[in-house]
Amino acid sequence: METFSLNCIELQEYQPNRYPFLMIDHVDEVCPGRYARGYKHLTLNEWYFPVHFPGAPNMPGALQLEALAQMLTVAITTLPGNRGKVTHALSHSVRFRKEVLPGKTFVIHTEVISWKRGICKGRGIGYVDNEIACEADMLITIPGILEQYLPKKK
Repeated sequence: METFSLNCIELQEYQPNRYPFLMIDHVDEVCPGRYARGYKHLTLNEWYFPVHFPGAPNMPGALQLEALAQMLTVAITTLPGNRGKVTHALSHSVRFRKEVLPGKTFVIHTEVISWKRGICKGRGIGYVDNEIACEADMLITIPGILEQYLPKKK
């Protein structure tokens, strides 16, 4: 499949989250159904820095994980027929290695390990200054697709 990039406007066709919860600024390269890579520039103006933590701001781990999950979402919502569909988390296992600070760029690499019946198994790694800041194994779903495969209720 052909690869392409998505700027901050084009990204919103494939990623249903919006400000202040959109954790991606740009997708450098996406290969639908295989991988997505991009970044989030972190400025001191991010809504969470004043409270996390005063005097020592850093990006909350939950939002780092959210950024990885959102980028993995782009890898599957760019598949034909999935544009703009809502995704939900099923399971995440994450490890944090380095603080993500204001003024840095949070680089996000995700890959799809499998995509079957509306469930995506994937892996994401977040980098700061070419060092791993966090990594996660994730399961996400597009509920509208998954429901087609669930047993019918009587």
